[in-house]
Amino acid sequence: MAKPVILAVDDDAAVAAAVVRDLRTQYGADYRVVRATSGPEALELLADLVLKDRPVAAVVTDQRMPGMTGIDLLQEVRRQSPESKLLLLTAYADTDVAIQAINDIALDYYLMKPWDPPEERLYPVLDELLEDWLRAHPDRESEVRVVGHRWSERTHDVKSFLAHNHVPYRWLEVDHGDEADRLLDLAGAGVDDLPVVALPDGTLLRAPTPLALADALGLRTTAQRPLYDLCIVGAGPAGLAAAVYAASEGLQTVVVERDAPGGQAGQSASIENYLGFPKGLSGADLTHRAVAQASRFGAEMVLARDVIGFEPRGPVRAVLLDGSADIEAHAVLVATGVSYRRLEAPGLDGVVGRGVYYGASASEASQTLDEDVYIVGAANSAGQAALNFARYARRVVLLVRGTRLEASMSQYLVTRIRAAENVEVRLCTRVVAANGGEHLESITLADAATGTEEEVATNWLFVFIGAAPRTDWLGDEVARDAHGFVLTGPELPPAPDIGWPVDRSPYALETSVPGVFAAGDVRLDSMKRVASAVGEGAMAVYLVHRYLATV
Repeated sequence: MAKPVILAVDDDAAVAAAVVRDLRTQYGADYRVVRATSGPEALELLADLVLKDRPVAAVVTDQRMPGMTGIDLLQEVRRQSPESKLLLLTAYADTDVAIQAINDIALDYYLMKPWDPPEERLYPVLDELLEDWLRAHPDRESEVRVVGHRWSERTHDVKSFLAHNHVPYRWLEVDHGDEADRLLDLAGAGVDDLPVVALPDGTLLRAPTPLALADALGLRTTAQRPLYDLCIVGAGPAGLAAAVYAASEGLQTVVVERDAPGGQAGQSASIENYLGFPKGLSGADLTHRAVAQASRFGAEMVLARDVIGFEPRGPVRAVLLDGSADIEAHAVLVATGVSYRRLEAPGLDGVVGRGVYYGASASEASQTLDEDVYIVGAANSAGQAALNFARYARRVVLLVRGTRLEASMSQYLVTRIRAAENVEVRLCTRVVAANGGEHLESITLADAATGTEEEVATNWLFVFIGAAPRTDWLGDEVARDAHGFVLTGPELPPAPDIGWPVDRSPYALETSVPGVFAAGDVRLDSMKRVASAVGEGAMAVYLVHRYLATV
């Protein structure tokens, strides 16, 4: 297989040679590094590579070039090779135009010249960009293959599990290719056995559960220790932040996650207001980095296990798992976040997973190519999804019950949605029915402003509404409000009312059970932002230390 290409562009021949020298020194073993001394020459090279189906991993270009600037070049590269990583080398005076290019052409990074020493300035930046590119372009021999039906709920669940756990896979639809039919024959599988998952080692799984799939992939599904300092339930931003800080400070830490790390934030196509990432980053990228960071410090991850109960056992707190031994720890952090609330309308439940979906990962947008997509919701998650689907769908319609999009969505998203030519916003509108047999075929919309109803044809409805915490597993021990959100610190009733057993007030993020804390969206009156969840996760670890010092 041909090496992927890194293309370096600079009109100064000496500078171009220096860039190529540094790139070949660091990446020559795995990439073919080529150079051009002008924008037009670079585009000729790119066209030839695209025609020959040679992957272009990255383009590194100077900004100030006669005839065609670096940004003009990268804009055309983005059109011809949309998945290539784009790195602009620029002078200090051009930083404003570079920042604008982040919005205009999705520039991945800009680096001010000179880039010496490359070990400190160039390589760390390009290492991350190339790692991202490689995750999206795995070696075919190491790919998982999924054979299934487009409108199968079980197939959708398997694909979502793989995507959310950052396992590269190739989707093969039944009756749409010889490879899919061959794999089904090898597995001796019929329609009732779908999806069939083929692992790189030759293992074939028929309609696997998330637990069976996780075990087959070598993901950890059981805890390794009899007792931990801290058990974190939930691997969203709050849980992962707590895992990083706890493990880095020497606490024996385990994280239990029912589905996949990242939570709702992990499904976001782009988080653009997170501090320190001017281009923004995807929820999957943020999650991948956080999991790697927590693992590096020694935190354990237990995946595909459902938490079904909680018990105080003297000085120990026990988290009860479905199908596995209990996990005991001196302290517990509840960071299970929230799920999207179910939409109540006739016909919807019958096509969930077959055209109607609650939430969506960034990778799912490509399957809606040239189709009409409807999205229910008006918060940032819905706005980010709308912009992501707009890259592929013919038309995206955002259905908002309120009268103003600005009432619940960040202004930067509102501005971009209104500027997107194929995104339509329908205010005062709700879904009142869904129709379809094998899959979703149409939905009925009610306009509160006009009092009219309209049936529209679509195969795709994505729901991003409300916040429903799943905290029933905590039982009666941990105080919650009527909606299931966990009460902490000053929100708790007076100590006598909750049977508070120790001679101090509960800490800020502590629940009605000493040593049990809550952080992130699961906590009552939380901010519902990634940054605040991360902050609460870090703060919880500080409070865990204080608690452990007293027991």
